[in-house]
Amino acid sequence: MGSLVISYSNPLSSGSYVNTYSRQPSHTRADMALRGVYEISKVLAVPGRLETTLANVLTLLSSFLDMRHGLVTMLDEEGAPSNVVGIGWSEERASAWLGSLPEQAVERIFTTGMPVVVQNMQKSSLFPGWRFDGPIEPDGRVSFIGVPIKDRNTVVGTLTIEQIWDESTTYHAADEDVRFLTMVANLIGQTIRLLEMVQRDRERLMEQQRMLEKGLIREAPTSGAGGKKGKAGKVGIVGSSPALQNALQQIRRVARSHSAVLLRGESGTGKELFARATHDFSPRAKKPFIKLNCAALPESVLESELFGHEKGAFTGAVAQRKGRFELADGGTLFLDEIGDTTQAFQVKLLRVLQEGEFERVGGTQTIKVDVRLVCATNRNLEEMVSKGEFRADLYYRINVVSVRLPALRDRREDIPQLAREFLRRFDEEHHTEHQLSPSAVRVLESCYFPGNVRELENCIRRTATLAHDDRIDDEDFACRHDECLSATLWKSAVSPPFPIVQPRTFAEPDIAPDPAPRVDARDEVPVDNVKVGRGELVKALEATGWVQAKAARVLGLTPRQIGYAIRKYDIEVRRF
Repeated sequence: MGSLVISYSNPLSSGSYVNTYSRQPSHTRADMALRGVYEISKVLAVPGRLETTLANVLTLLSSFLDMRHGLVTMLDEEGAPSNVVGIGWSEERASAWLGSLPEQAVERIFTTGMPVVVQNMQKSSLFPGWRFDGPIEPDGRVSFIGVPIKDRNTVVGTLTIEQIWDESTTYHAADEDVRFLTMVANLIGQTIRLLEMVQRDRERLMEQQRMLEKGLIREAPTSGAGGKKGKAGKVGIVGSSPALQNALQQIRRVARSHSAVLLRGESGTGKELFARATHDFSPRAKKPFIKLNCAALPESVLESELFGHEKGAFTGAVAQRKGRFELADGGTLFLDEIGDTTQAFQVKLLRVLQEGEFERVGGTQTIKVDVRLVCATNRNLEEMVSKGEFRADLYYRINVVSVRLPALRDRREDIPQLAREFLRRFDEEHHTEHQLSPSAVRVLESCYFPGNVRELENCIRRTATLAHDDRIDDEDFACRHDECLSATLWKSAVSPPFPIVQPRTFAEPDIAPDPAPRVDARDEVPVDNVKVGRGELVKALEATGWVQAKAARVLGLTPRQIGYAIRKYDIEVRRF
Protein backbone atom coordinates (compact mmCIF):
# COMPACT_ATOMS: atom_id res chain seq x y z
CA MET A 1 0.00 0.00 0.00
CA GLY A 2 1.23 3.50 -0.78
CA SER A 3 1.09 6.33 1.68
CA LEU A 4 -1.23 9.25 2.19
CA VAL A 5 -1.21 11.94 4.85
CA ILE A 6 -4.19 14.19 5.51
CA SER A 7 -3.74 16.89 8.14
CA TYR A 8 -6.06 19.26 9.92
CA SER A 9 -4.95 22.44 11.60
CA ASN A 10 -7.35 24.32 13.85
CA PRO A 11 -7.54 27.98 12.84
CA LEU A 12 -7.94 28.94 16.52
CA SER A 13 -4.63 27.36 17.55
CA SER A 14 -2.88 30.74 17.61
CA GLY A 15 -5.26 32.22 20.20
CA SER A 16 -6.59 31.19 23.58
CA TYR A 17 -7.98 27.68 23.66
CA VAL A 18 -10.83 26.53 25.87
CA ASN A 19 -11.51 22.83 26.26
CA THR A 20 -15.28 22.83 26.48
CA TYR A 21 -15.77 19.07 26.32
CA SER A 22 -13.36 18.32 29.18
CA ARG A 23 -15.68 20.15 31.54
CA GLN A 24 -18.75 18.23 30.36
CA PRO A 25 -20.09 15.22 32.29
CA SER A 26 -18.83 11.89 30.95
CA HIS A 27 -22.23 10.75 29.71
CA THR A 28 -22.57 13.93 27.65
CA ARG A 29 -19.15 13.33 26.10
CA ALA A 30 -20.18 9.76 25.25
CA ASP A 31 -23.38 11.02 23.65
CA MET A 32 -21.40 13.48 21.56
CA ALA A 33 -19.04 10.69 20.50
CA LEU A 34 -22.02 8.60 19.36
CA ARG A 35 -23.31 11.52 17.32
CA GLY A 36 -19.83 12.02 15.93
CA VAL A 37 -19.59 8.41 14.75
CA TYR A 38 -22.98 8.76 13.08
CA GLU A 39 -22.06 11.97 11.24
CA ILE A 40 -18.63 10.69 10.20
CA SER A 41 -20.14 7.46 8.84
CA LYS A 42 -22.34 9.59 6.58
CA VAL A 43 -19.30 11.46 5.28
CA LEU A 44 -17.45 8.22 4.52
CA ALA A 45 -20.47 6.87 2.63
CA VAL A 46 -20.46 9.74 0.11
CA PRO A 47 -18.45 8.98 -3.09
CA GLY A 48 -15.54 11.31 -3.71
CA ARG A 49 -11.78 11.65 -3.73
CA LEU A 50 -10.12 9.87 -0.82
CA GLU A 51 -8.19 12.97 0.29
CA THR A 52 -11.33 15.11 0.26
CA THR A 53 -13.28 12.51 2.22
CA LEU A 54 -10.62 12.16 4.91
CA ALA A 55 -10.19 15.93 5.14
CA ASN A 56 -13.95 16.24 5.69
CA VAL A 57 -13.71 13.57 8.40
CA LEU A 58 -11.03 15.57 10.22
CA THR A 59 -13.00 18.79 9.90
CA LEU A 60 -16.09 17.10 11.31
CA LEU A 61 -14.00 15.46 14.03
CA SER A 62 -12.78 18.87 15.15
CA SER A 63 -16.37 19.87 15.96
CA PHE A 64 -16.66 16.98 18.43
CA LEU A 65 -13.16 17.14 19.94
CA ASP A 66 -10.90 20.00 20.98
CA MET A 67 -8.21 19.41 18.37
CA ARG A 68 -5.21 21.63 17.71
CA HIS A 69 -3.98 19.42 14.86
CA GLY A 70 -5.25 16.20 13.32
CA LEU A 71 -3.55 13.71 11.01
CA VAL A 72 -4.73 10.71 9.03
CA THR A 73 -1.58 8.94 7.86
CA MET A 74 -1.63 5.98 5.50
CA LEU A 75 1.54 3.91 5.81
CA ASP A 76 3.49 1.65 3.52
CA GLU A 77 4.46 -1.92 4.38
CA GLU A 78 7.43 -0.72 6.44
CA GLY A 79 5.32 1.72 8.45
CA ALA A 80 6.80 4.91 7.00
CA PRO A 81 4.87 7.73 5.29
CA SER A 82 6.34 8.93 2.02
CA ASN A 83 3.84 11.46 0.73
CA VAL A 84 1.77 14.37 2.05
CA VAL A 85 -1.48 15.50 0.52
CA GLY A 86 -3.17 18.64 1.83
CA ILE A 87 -6.30 20.04 0.28
CA GLY A 88 -5.57 23.55 -0.97
CA TRP A 89 -1.96 23.50 0.32
CA SER A 90 1.17 24.34 -1.57
CA GLU A 91 3.83 21.66 -2.03
CA GLU A 92 6.21 23.61 0.27
CA ARG A 93 3.76 23.59 3.17
CA ALA A 94 2.90 19.94 2.58
CA SER A 95 6.60 19.05 2.72
CA ALA A 96 6.94 20.98 5.96
CA TRP A 97 4.17 18.89 7.48
CA LEU A 98 5.90 15.72 6.36
CA GLY A 99 9.03 16.79 8.23
CA SER A 100 7.10 17.52 11.44
CA LEU A 101 5.22 14.24 11.66
CA PRO A 102 5.49 12.48 15.05
CA GLU A 103 7.51 9.67 13.50
CA GLN A 104 8.42 7.82 16.71
CA ALA A 105 4.83 7.92 17.96
CA VAL A 106 3.51 6.77 14.58
CA GLU A 107 6.12 3.99 14.52
CA ARG A 108 5.05 2.79 17.97
CA ILE A 109 1.39 2.69 16.91
CA PHE A 110 2.33 0.79 13.75
CA THR A 111 4.50 -1.71 15.66
CA THR A 112 2.20 -2.41 18.61
CA GLY A 113 -1.16 -1.88 16.92
CA MET A 114 -2.35 -0.18 20.12
CA PRO A 115 -3.35 3.42 20.94
CA VAL A 116 -0.70 5.79 22.24
CA VAL A 117 -1.60 8.58 24.73
CA VAL A 118 0.97 11.21 25.76
CA GLN A 119 -0.18 13.63 28.48
CA ASN A 120 2.56 16.23 27.85
CA MET A 121 4.30 16.20 24.47
CA GLN A 122 6.98 18.65 25.63
CA LYS A 123 8.27 16.22 28.26
CA SER A 124 7.87 13.01 26.23
CA SER A 125 10.80 11.17 24.65
CA LEU A 126 8.59 10.40 21.64
CA PHE A 127 8.74 14.07 20.63
CA PRO A 128 12.37 15.16 20.88
CA GLY A 129 12.86 18.88 20.38
CA TRP A 130 9.13 19.49 20.15
CA ARG A 131 7.98 23.04 20.88
CA PHE A 132 4.50 24.53 21.04
CA ASP A 133 4.09 27.17 18.33
CA GLY A 134 1.28 29.12 19.98
CA PRO A 135 0.20 30.69 23.25
CA ILE A 136 -0.82 28.41 26.12
CA GLU A 137 -2.20 28.99 29.58
CA PRO A 138 0.30 28.66 32.49
CA ASP A 139 -1.37 25.50 33.79
CA GLY A 140 -1.98 24.02 30.35
CA ARG A 141 -0.16 21.40 28.31
CA VAL A 142 -0.42 19.83 24.85
CA SER A 143 -1.33 16.13 24.79
CA PHE A 144 -1.17 13.57 22.00
CA ILE A 145 -3.62 10.75 21.20
CA GLY A 146 -2.97 8.31 18.38
CA VAL A 147 -4.93 5.21 17.34
CA PRO A 148 -4.22 2.65 14.60
CA ILE A 149 -6.26 2.31 11.41
CA LYS A 150 -6.52 -1.42 10.69
CA ASP A 151 -7.46 -3.66 7.81
CA ARG A 152 -8.40 -6.82 9.66
CA ASN A 153 -5.38 -7.24 11.95
CA THR A 154 -2.92 -5.25 9.84
CA VAL A 155 -2.14 -1.63 10.68
CA VAL A 156 -2.45 0.41 7.46
CA GLY A 157 -2.45 3.89 8.97
CA THR A 158 -2.85 6.08 12.03
CA LEU A 159 -5.28 8.71 13.27
CA THR A 160 -3.58 11.19 15.58
CA ILE A 161 -4.67 14.43 17.25
CA GLU A 162 -3.12 17.08 19.48
CA GLN A 163 -5.14 18.65 22.33
CA ILE A 164 -4.53 21.42 24.85
CA TRP A 165 -5.31 20.28 28.40
CA ASP A 166 -5.48 22.19 31.65
CA GLU A 167 -6.05 21.15 35.26
CA SER A 168 -9.79 20.75 34.69
CA THR A 169 -9.25 18.00 32.12
CA THR A 170 -9.91 14.53 33.54
CA TYR A 171 -8.24 11.27 32.56
CA HIS A 172 -11.69 9.78 32.13
CA ALA A 173 -12.25 12.30 29.33
CA ALA A 174 -9.04 11.09 27.66
CA ASP A 175 -10.30 7.51 27.78
CA GLU A 176 -13.55 8.61 26.15
CA ASP A 177 -11.57 10.35 23.39
CA VAL A 178 -9.49 7.23 22.77
CA ARG A 179 -12.62 5.11 22.38
CA PHE A 180 -14.17 7.72 20.08
CA LEU A 181 -11.06 7.93 17.89
CA THR A 182 -10.79 4.12 17.77
CA MET A 183 -14.34 3.87 16.39
CA VAL A 184 -13.59 6.54 13.80
CA ALA A 185 -10.36 4.78 12.82
CA ASN A 186 -12.27 1.50 12.38
CA LEU A 187 -14.73 3.25 10.05
CA ILE A 188 -11.86 4.70 8.03
CA GLY A 189 -10.17 1.30 7.81
CA GLN A 190 -13.36 -0.39 6.58
CA THR A 191 -13.88 2.36 3.99
CA ILE A 192 -10.33 2.05 2.66
CA ARG A 193 -10.62 -1.74 2.52
CA LEU A 194 -13.88 -1.45 0.56
CA LEU A 195 -12.30 0.99 -1.90
CA GLU A 196 -9.37 -1.35 -2.44
CA MET A 197 -11.74 -4.26 -3.10
CA VAL A 198 -13.67 -2.18 -5.63
CA GLN A 199 -10.43 -1.12 -7.32
CA ARG A 200 -9.14 -4.71 -7.50
CA ASP A 201 -12.42 -5.92 -8.98
CA ARG A 202 -12.37 -3.07 -11.47
CA GLU A 203 -8.80 -3.85 -12.52
CA ARG A 204 -9.67 -7.55 -12.83
CA LEU A 205 -12.71 -6.83 -15.00
CA MET A 206 -10.71 -4.45 -17.17
CA GLU A 207 -8.01 -7.08 -17.62
CA GLN A 208 -10.62 -9.69 -18.54
CA GLN A 209 -12.12 -7.26 -21.04
CA ARG A 210 -8.72 -6.66 -22.61
CA MET A 211 -8.10 -10.41 -22.84
CA LEU A 212 -11.50 -10.97 -24.46
CA GLU A 213 -10.87 -8.16 -26.93
CA LYS A 214 -7.56 -9.70 -27.89
CA GLY A 215 -9.25 -13.06 -28.34
CA LEU A 216 -11.71 -11.60 -30.84
CA ILE A 217 -8.92 -10.70 -33.25
CA ARG A 218 -7.95 -13.94 -34.94
CA GLU A 219 -6.22 -14.79 -38.13
CA ALA A 220 -8.58 -15.47 -40.98
CA PRO A 221 -7.59 -18.31 -43.35
CA THR A 222 -8.11 -16.23 -46.51
CA SER A 223 -8.40 -12.60 -47.34
CA GLY A 224 -8.53 -10.41 -50.39
CA ALA A 225 -8.61 -11.43 -54.00
CA GLY A 226 -7.37 -14.91 -54.71
CA GLY A 227 -7.68 -15.99 -51.09
CA LYS A 228 -4.05 -15.27 -50.21
CA LYS A 229 -3.05 -14.70 -46.66
CA GLY A 230 -1.99 -11.17 -45.83
CA LYS A 231 -2.12 -8.45 -43.26
CA ALA A 232 -5.83 -7.95 -43.87
CA GLY A 233 -6.45 -11.60 -43.05
CA LYS A 234 -4.59 -11.24 -39.77
CA VAL A 235 -7.23 -8.84 -38.48
CA GLY A 236 -10.19 -10.82 -39.79
CA ILE A 237 -11.21 -8.78 -42.85
CA VAL A 238 -12.79 -11.26 -45.25
CA GLY A 239 -13.99 -10.56 -48.77
CA SER A 240 -12.91 -9.83 -52.34
CA SER A 241 -15.58 -7.42 -53.56
CA PRO A 242 -14.49 -4.23 -55.37
CA ALA A 243 -16.04 -2.06 -52.62
CA LEU A 244 -14.06 -3.82 -49.90
CA GLN A 245 -10.83 -3.84 -51.87
CA ASN A 246 -11.21 -0.12 -52.58
CA ALA A 247 -11.55 0.58 -48.84
CA LEU A 248 -8.49 -1.59 -48.09
CA GLN A 249 -6.45 0.21 -50.73
CA GLN A 250 -7.30 3.53 -49.07
CA ILE A 251 -6.28 2.10 -45.69
CA ARG A 252 -2.92 0.94 -47.10
CA ARG A 253 -2.19 4.39 -48.51
CA VAL A 254 -3.29 6.21 -45.37
CA ALA A 255 -1.36 3.88 -43.06
CA ARG A 256 2.00 5.01 -44.43
CA SER A 257 1.56 8.46 -42.88
CA HIS A 258 0.98 9.54 -39.27
CA SER A 259 -2.19 11.50 -40.03
CA ALA A 260 -5.36 11.04 -38.04
CA VAL A 261 -7.95 8.80 -39.71
CA LEU A 262 -11.73 8.97 -39.42
CA LEU A 263 -13.57 5.77 -40.34
CA ARG A 264 -17.16 6.42 -41.46
CA GLY A 265 -19.75 3.73 -41.89
CA GLU A 266 -22.89 2.11 -40.58
CA SER A 267 -22.94 0.07 -37.40
CA GLY A 268 -21.61 -3.43 -37.91
CA THR A 269 -19.39 -2.71 -40.93
CA GLY A 270 -16.20 -3.69 -39.10
CA LYS A 271 -14.70 -0.31 -38.22
CA GLU A 272 -12.55 -1.84 -35.48
CA LEU A 273 -11.01 -4.33 -37.90
CA PHE A 274 -10.19 -1.55 -40.36
CA ALA A 275 -8.62 0.45 -37.53
CA ARG A 276 -6.47 -2.56 -36.70
CA ALA A 277 -5.53 -2.89 -40.38
CA THR A 278 -4.49 0.79 -40.39
CA HIS A 279 -2.15 0.02 -37.50
CA ASP A 280 -0.79 -3.20 -39.02
CA PHE A 281 -0.05 -1.56 -42.38
CA SER A 282 1.73 1.38 -40.70
CA PRO A 283 5.33 1.79 -39.45
CA ARG A 284 3.87 1.60 -35.94
CA ALA A 285 2.83 -2.04 -36.39
CA LYS A 286 5.26 -3.29 -33.71
CA LYS A 287 4.01 -0.73 -31.18
CA PRO A 288 0.81 -1.02 -29.10
CA PHE A 289 -2.66 -0.88 -30.60
CA ILE A 290 -5.05 0.40 -27.92
CA LYS A 291 -8.79 0.77 -28.40
CA LEU A 292 -11.67 2.29 -26.45
CA ASN A 293 -15.40 2.59 -27.09
CA CYS A 294 -16.31 6.15 -26.09
CA ALA A 295 -20.05 5.40 -25.95
CA ALA A 296 -19.64 2.57 -23.43
CA LEU A 297 -18.38 4.74 -20.54
CA PRO A 298 -19.67 7.87 -18.75
CA GLU A 299 -17.63 11.05 -19.10
CA SER A 300 -15.98 10.81 -15.65
CA VAL A 301 -14.79 7.24 -16.25
CA LEU A 302 -13.87 8.00 -19.88
CA GLU A 303 -11.46 10.73 -18.79
CA SER A 304 -9.73 8.38 -16.36
CA GLU A 305 -9.54 5.62 -18.98
CA LEU A 306 -7.91 7.88 -21.58
CA PHE A 307 -5.63 10.01 -19.41
CA GLY A 308 -5.11 7.75 -16.38
CA HIS A 309 -5.26 8.89 -12.76
CA GLU A 310 -3.07 9.43 -9.75
CA LYS A 311 -3.48 7.62 -6.48
CA GLY A 312 -6.32 9.18 -4.48
CA ALA A 313 -7.67 11.16 -7.45
CA PHE A 314 -11.17 9.90 -6.64
CA THR A 315 -12.93 7.28 -4.60
CA GLY A 316 -11.45 3.90 -5.50
CA ALA A 317 -8.22 5.29 -6.97
CA VAL A 318 -5.95 3.48 -4.52
CA ALA A 319 -3.06 3.27 -6.96
CA GLN A 320 -1.64 5.18 -9.90
CA ARG A 321 -2.96 4.00 -13.26
CA LYS A 322 -1.82 4.76 -16.80
CA GLY A 323 -4.43 5.84 -19.34
CA ARG A 324 -4.97 4.62 -22.89
CA PHE A 325 -3.02 7.55 -24.37
CA GLU A 326 0.00 6.68 -22.26
CA LEU A 327 -0.30 2.97 -23.06
CA ALA A 328 -0.51 3.72 -26.80
CA ASP A 329 2.65 5.89 -26.82
CA GLY A 330 4.47 5.21 -30.08
CA GLY A 331 1.54 3.20 -31.45
CA THR A 332 -2.10 3.69 -32.42
CA LEU A 333 -5.14 4.66 -30.34
CA PHE A 334 -8.56 3.73 -31.72
CA LEU A 335 -11.54 5.69 -30.37
CA ASP A 336 -14.83 4.16 -31.46
CA GLU A 337 -18.12 6.10 -31.41
CA ILE A 338 -16.30 9.45 -31.15
CA GLY A 339 -19.53 11.23 -32.05
CA ASP A 340 -21.14 10.20 -28.75
CA THR A 341 -18.74 12.18 -26.53
CA THR A 342 -19.76 15.34 -24.68
CA GLN A 343 -18.41 18.76 -25.60
CA ALA A 344 -16.71 19.07 -22.21
CA PHE A 345 -14.72 15.94 -22.95
CA GLN A 346 -14.05 17.06 -26.53
CA VAL A 347 -12.18 20.10 -25.17
CA LYS A 348 -9.83 17.85 -23.17
CA LEU A 349 -9.31 15.55 -26.13
CA LEU A 350 -8.55 18.49 -28.42
CA ARG A 351 -5.67 19.63 -26.22
CA VAL A 352 -3.98 16.22 -26.45
CA LEU A 353 -4.29 16.23 -30.24
CA GLN A 354 -2.95 19.78 -30.54
CA GLU A 355 -0.14 19.69 -28.00
CA GLY A 356 0.55 15.97 -27.68
CA GLU A 357 0.53 16.27 -23.88
CA PHE A 358 -1.84 15.85 -20.96
CA GLU A 359 -2.02 15.35 -17.18
CA ARG A 360 -3.44 12.37 -15.38
CA VAL A 361 -6.65 12.92 -13.42
CA GLY A 362 -5.64 14.36 -10.06
CA GLY A 363 -2.05 14.93 -11.19
CA THR A 364 0.09 17.93 -12.10
CA GLN A 365 2.89 16.28 -14.10
CA THR A 366 2.64 16.91 -17.85
CA ILE A 367 3.06 13.76 -19.93
CA LYS A 368 4.05 13.91 -23.61
CA VAL A 369 3.00 11.12 -25.98
CA ASP A 370 3.37 10.24 -29.66
CA VAL A 371 0.10 8.58 -30.66
CA ARG A 372 -1.50 7.98 -34.05
CA LEU A 373 -5.25 8.53 -33.63
CA VAL A 374 -7.90 6.54 -35.50
CA CYS A 375 -11.52 7.47 -34.80
CA ALA A 376 -14.76 5.88 -35.95
CA THR A 377 -18.38 6.93 -36.00
CA ASN A 378 -21.68 6.02 -37.61
CA ARG A 379 -23.10 9.51 -37.05
CA ASN A 380 -23.20 12.50 -39.37
CA LEU A 381 -20.52 14.69 -37.78
CA GLU A 382 -21.02 17.50 -40.29
CA GLU A 383 -24.65 17.84 -39.25
CA MET A 384 -23.66 17.67 -35.57
CA VAL A 385 -21.11 20.46 -36.10
CA SER A 386 -23.72 22.65 -37.78
CA LYS A 387 -26.07 22.08 -34.82
CA GLY A 388 -23.36 22.82 -32.27
CA GLU A 389 -23.35 19.26 -30.93
CA PHE A 390 -19.75 18.55 -31.96
CA ARG A 391 -16.82 20.95 -31.82
CA ALA A 392 -15.69 22.11 -35.24
CA ASP A 393 -12.03 22.40 -34.18
CA LEU A 394 -12.01 18.79 -32.99
CA TYR A 395 -13.78 17.70 -36.19
CA TYR A 396 -10.96 19.15 -38.31
CA ARG A 397 -8.37 17.48 -36.09
CA ILE A 398 -9.76 13.95 -36.40
CA ASN A 399 -11.01 14.23 -39.99
CA VAL A 400 -7.62 14.64 -41.66
CA VAL A 401 -8.24 11.54 -43.80
CA SER A 402 -11.76 10.12 -44.04
CA VAL A 403 -12.39 6.53 -45.19
CA ARG A 404 -15.95 5.35 -45.81
CA LEU A 405 -16.52 1.65 -45.16
CA PRO A 406 -18.98 -0.16 -47.43
CA ALA A 407 -22.20 -1.57 -46.04
CA LEU A 408 -22.84 -5.27 -46.56
CA ARG A 409 -25.54 -4.53 -49.15
CA ASP A 410 -22.83 -2.80 -51.22
CA ARG A 411 -20.64 -5.93 -51.20
CA ARG A 412 -23.17 -8.74 -51.54
CA GLU A 413 -20.67 -10.90 -53.40
CA ASP A 414 -18.79 -11.22 -50.09
CA ILE A 415 -21.78 -12.70 -48.23
CA PRO A 416 -21.07 -16.39 -49.08
CA GLN A 417 -17.42 -16.07 -48.09
CA LEU A 418 -18.26 -14.24 -44.88
CA ALA A 419 -20.98 -16.75 -44.01
CA ARG A 420 -18.63 -19.72 -44.47
CA GLU A 421 -15.95 -18.00 -42.37
CA PHE A 422 -18.40 -17.34 -39.52
CA LEU A 423 -19.62 -20.93 -39.76
CA ARG A 424 -16.02 -22.18 -39.61
CA ARG A 425 -15.41 -20.16 -36.44
CA PHE A 426 -18.61 -21.51 -34.91
CA ASP A 427 -17.61 -25.09 -35.68
CA GLU A 428 -14.10 -24.53 -34.32
CA GLU A 429 -15.55 -23.14 -31.11
CA HIS A 430 -18.14 -25.88 -30.60
CA HIS A 431 -16.24 -28.81 -32.19
CA THR A 432 -18.93 -29.37 -34.84
CA GLU A 433 -19.07 -29.53 -38.62
CA HIS A 434 -21.68 -27.68 -40.68
CA GLN A 435 -22.13 -26.93 -44.35
CA LEU A 436 -24.20 -24.32 -46.16
CA SER A 437 -26.42 -25.68 -48.92
CA PRO A 438 -26.94 -23.69 -52.15
CA SER A 439 -30.46 -22.82 -51.01
CA ALA A 440 -29.07 -21.42 -47.74
CA VAL A 441 -26.60 -19.27 -49.64
CA ARG A 442 -29.41 -17.93 -51.82
CA VAL A 443 -31.37 -16.94 -48.72
CA LEU A 444 -28.39 -15.07 -47.32
CA GLU A 445 -27.71 -13.30 -50.61
CA SER A 446 -31.34 -12.12 -50.71
CA CYS A 447 -31.31 -10.64 -47.20
CA TYR A 448 -30.99 -6.91 -46.67
CA PHE A 449 -28.94 -7.17 -43.41
CA PRO A 450 -29.46 -3.66 -41.96
CA GLY A 451 -27.05 -4.67 -39.17
CA ASN A 452 -24.37 -5.44 -41.78
CA VAL A 453 -21.58 -7.95 -41.05
CA ARG A 454 -22.41 -8.15 -37.34
CA GLU A 455 -25.98 -9.18 -38.14
CA LEU A 456 -24.78 -11.75 -40.66
CA GLU A 457 -22.54 -13.33 -38.05
CA ASN A 458 -25.39 -13.46 -35.51
CA CYS A 459 -27.65 -15.01 -38.15
CA ILE A 460 -25.10 -17.75 -38.91
CA ARG A 461 -24.49 -18.54 -35.25
CA ARG A 462 -28.20 -18.72 -34.45
CA THR A 463 -28.97 -20.89 -37.46
CA ALA A 464 -26.05 -23.25 -36.77
CA THR A 465 -27.13 -23.56 -33.14
CA LEU A 466 -30.73 -24.51 -34.00
CA ALA A 467 -30.06 -26.49 -37.20
CA HIS A 468 -31.50 -30.02 -37.27
CA ASP A 469 -28.46 -31.59 -38.90
CA ASP A 470 -25.01 -30.71 -40.20
CA ARG A 471 -26.34 -29.40 -43.51
CA ILE A 472 -27.97 -25.98 -43.23
CA ASP A 473 -30.85 -25.44 -45.68
CA ASP A 474 -33.06 -22.46 -46.40
CA GLU A 475 -35.77 -23.71 -44.01
CA ASP A 476 -33.34 -23.51 -41.08
CA PHE A 477 -33.28 -19.70 -41.15
CA ALA A 478 -35.51 -17.74 -38.77
CA CYS A 479 -36.74 -15.44 -41.53
CA ARG A 480 -38.46 -18.40 -43.20
CA HIS A 481 -40.64 -18.76 -40.10
CA ASP A 482 -41.34 -15.07 -39.36
CA GLU A 483 -38.93 -15.20 -36.40
CA CYS A 484 -36.27 -12.81 -37.69
CA LEU A 485 -35.75 -10.01 -35.19
CA SER A 486 -34.28 -7.74 -37.86
CA ALA A 487 -37.40 -8.10 -39.97
CA THR A 488 -39.56 -7.30 -36.94
CA LEU A 489 -37.57 -4.14 -36.19
CA TRP A 490 -37.75 -2.91 -39.76
CA LYS A 491 -41.48 -3.65 -39.95
CA SER A 492 -42.03 -1.39 -36.94
CA ALA A 493 -39.80 1.36 -38.39
CA VAL A 494 -41.06 1.42 -42.00
CA SER A 495 -44.65 1.43 -43.22
CA PRO A 496 -45.81 -0.44 -45.21
CA PRO A 497 -43.55 -3.31 -44.04
CA PHE A 498 -41.37 -5.26 -46.40
CA PRO A 499 -39.89 -8.71 -45.91
CA ILE A 500 -36.17 -8.98 -45.26
CA VAL A 501 -35.90 -12.02 -47.55
CA GLN A 502 -36.89 -11.24 -51.13
CA PRO A 503 -37.03 -13.53 -54.14
CA ARG A 504 -34.10 -13.07 -56.44
CA THR A 505 -34.84 -10.72 -59.33
CA PHE A 506 -33.53 -11.39 -62.81
CA ALA A 507 -32.20 -8.75 -65.15
CA GLU A 508 -34.81 -7.21 -67.39
CA PRO A 509 -34.27 -7.18 -71.17
CA ASP A 510 -32.03 -4.35 -72.30
CA ILE A 511 -34.57 -2.46 -74.40
CA ALA A 512 -35.16 1.19 -74.86
CA PRO A 513 -37.52 2.61 -72.24
CA ASP A 514 -40.96 3.76 -73.24
CA PRO A 515 -41.51 7.48 -73.61
CA ALA A 516 -42.19 9.21 -70.31
CA PRO A 517 -45.90 8.91 -69.42
CA ARG A 518 -48.10 11.97 -69.23
CA VAL A 519 -48.60 13.61 -65.82
CA ASP A 520 -52.23 13.96 -64.85
CA ALA A 521 -53.85 16.65 -62.68
CA ARG A 522 -53.20 14.69 -59.47
CA ASP A 523 -49.42 14.98 -60.06
CA GLU A 524 -49.04 11.22 -60.28
CA VAL A 525 -46.88 9.27 -62.68
CA PRO A 526 -48.20 6.01 -64.12
CA VAL A 527 -45.16 3.75 -64.36
CA ASP A 528 -45.85 0.32 -65.81
CA ASN A 529 -49.48 0.61 -64.64
CA VAL A 530 -48.36 1.61 -61.13
CA LYS A 531 -49.14 5.09 -59.78
CA VAL A 532 -47.03 6.82 -57.13
CA GLY A 533 -47.31 10.41 -55.89
CA ARG A 534 -44.35 12.69 -55.36
CA GLY A 535 -45.08 13.10 -51.63
CA GLU A 536 -45.44 9.34 -51.13
CA LEU A 537 -42.21 8.70 -53.02
CA VAL A 538 -40.19 11.27 -51.02
CA LYS A 539 -41.61 9.92 -47.76
CA ALA A 540 -40.56 6.37 -48.65
CA LEU A 541 -37.06 7.51 -49.66
CA GLU A 542 -36.58 9.43 -46.41
CA ALA A 543 -37.83 6.51 -44.30
CA THR A 544 -35.40 4.14 -46.00
CA GLY A 545 -32.32 6.37 -45.86
CA TRP A 546 -32.59 7.26 -49.59
CA VAL A 547 -31.78 3.70 -50.63
CA GLN A 548 -33.74 3.29 -53.87
CA ALA A 549 -33.87 -0.52 -53.79
CA LYS A 550 -35.25 -0.43 -50.27
CA ALA A 551 -37.81 2.27 -51.13
CA ALA A 552 -38.91 0.16 -54.10
CA ARG A 553 -39.70 -2.76 -51.78
CA VAL A 554 -41.60 -0.43 -49.45
CA LEU A 555 -43.79 0.85 -52.28
CA GLY A 556 -44.10 -2.51 -54.02
CA LEU A 557 -42.25 -1.30 -57.11
CA THR A 558 -39.09 -2.32 -58.93
CA PRO A 559 -35.87 -0.31 -58.72
CA ARG A 560 -36.35 0.61 -62.37
CA GLN A 561 -39.78 2.05 -61.66
CA ILE A 562 -38.40 4.07 -58.73
CA GLY A 563 -35.68 5.47 -61.01
CA TYR A 564 -38.30 6.55 -63.57
CA ALA A 565 -40.33 8.32 -60.88
CA ILE A 566 -37.30 10.09 -59.37
CA ARG A 567 -36.25 11.44 -62.78
CA LYS A 568 -39.77 12.51 -63.63
CA TYR A 569 -40.28 14.45 -60.39
CA ASP A 570 -36.68 15.78 -60.59
CA ILE A 571 -36.02 14.67 -57.00
CA GLU A 572 -32.49 15.24 -55.74
CA VAL A 573 -31.27 11.99 -54.20
CA ARG A 574 -29.42 12.52 -50.93
CA ARG A 575 -26.25 10.56 -50.35
CA PHE A 576 -24.71 9.82 -46.93
